[in-house]
Amino acid sequence: MGDPRDEKIVGWQLGRKITNMRRVVFRCPYGYPVVIESFPIKDGKPFPTLYWLTCPHLRKEVSKLESQGYVKEFEEKLEREGKLREKMKKAHVEIIKKRAELLPEDHPFREILSKVGTGGIRDFTKLKCLHLHLADYLAGVKNPVGEMVWDLVERKFCEEKLCRAGEARE
Repeated sequence: MGDPRDEKIVGWQLGRKITNMRRVVFRCPYGYPVVIESFPIKDGKPFPTLYWLTCPHLRKEVSKLESQGYVKEFEEKLEREGKLREKMKKAHVEIIKKRAELLPEDHPFREILSKVGTGGIRDFTKLKCLHLHLADYLAGVKNPVGEMVWDLVERKFCEEKLCRAGEARE
């Protein structure tokens, strides 16, 4: 598990206790968690989402982009553009490798998790959601869709320090 203060804030951000948080990998300018790294096993089952966007402000901003049709638009772009498709495949492979590093060589879920990309995606031309790809990008993965999402977000961080409420919570 991560730092108790971070766990408390992440629990507030997501509205529930997180049981497989490993650490915070990206913070906002106010020092609050934006992206966490998760253990690839949760409740005894494979958990393919390595990086998780927790910031309530960014989650809302990305949801707006999804409601504007950007998932479909980016999937169509992946279908059309071979270079972009290849970069996306590399991002999935990078996630697969990073997840594998967190599991012992003989772990029974290694093989299962080696067959799926970020968030459990099997078809690397499909996106599932944009939050997932932005989380990967902010965690340092060369995820081209995450980068495009980041570029589209006009207000990268809230001005209200929303997560202070999570810090104050008992």
